[in-house]
Amino acid sequence: MSRTTDTQNLADRVTEELRSKLIAGDWEPGQRLSEAALSESLAISRNTLREAFRLLTKEGLLVHEPNKGVSVAAPSMASIMDIYRVRRMIECQALAQAYPMHPARSAMRAAVEDALRGREERDWPAVGSANMAFHKAVVALADSERLDTMFTHLLAELRLAFGLLRDPEFLHAPYVDMNSKLLALFEAGKLTEASNSLHDYLVHSERIILAAYARRLAEQGVRA
Repeated sequence: MSRTTDTQNLADRVTEELRSKLIAGDWEPGQRLSEAALSESLAISRNTLREAFRLLTKEGLLVHEPNKGVSVAAPSMASIMDIYRVRRMIECQALAQAYPMHPARSAMRAAVEDALRGREERDWPAVGSANMAFHKAVVALADSERLDTMFTHLLAELRLAFGLLRDPEFLHAPYVDMNSKLLALFEAGKLTEASNSLHDYLVHSERIILAAYARRLAEQGVRA
């Protein structure tokens, strides 16, 4: 394997690690990222980190400004609406056409159990991560590697949108029971009902995020 290939593979691994941090909600929209601190904590060269930054900027997850450096992107209202439109297309279809004994069912159940445990411990970031895992498992029902990859990128953008809402309990608490209901419908073989319920659920979630976005703009004195 060539040195160039090794370097690119390392950049890809770093990109995935940084994307995972975004999905986990480790960074907030607008937060500036220190190149020096990150390269040191990850034990990589600045050139490798810059390549990862470039890839994530291309995905719209980071923003590079000359003389200011790199910061976490803040999603626009239009991008939030598009994210939810794509989610309804992918997730509702995957659920409607799924096989009730699909192996992803165990991942859905594990995510629900993690969310219930997180709610009991009032660990709302953990509840948010469990919610992400649940929806990733729903997409896995479609048995499409391309959809899985695309949805992983979408989750990172979605987590940035969640970062606009400063009250994680308000954001994540309602979806613990909603996910439990979806799982029960799915396991009962009521796929159409589960798909319709998920559609309504995603519409509700979109409205909450858009309202949070509008409030943030209002606080900044900007019209949506």
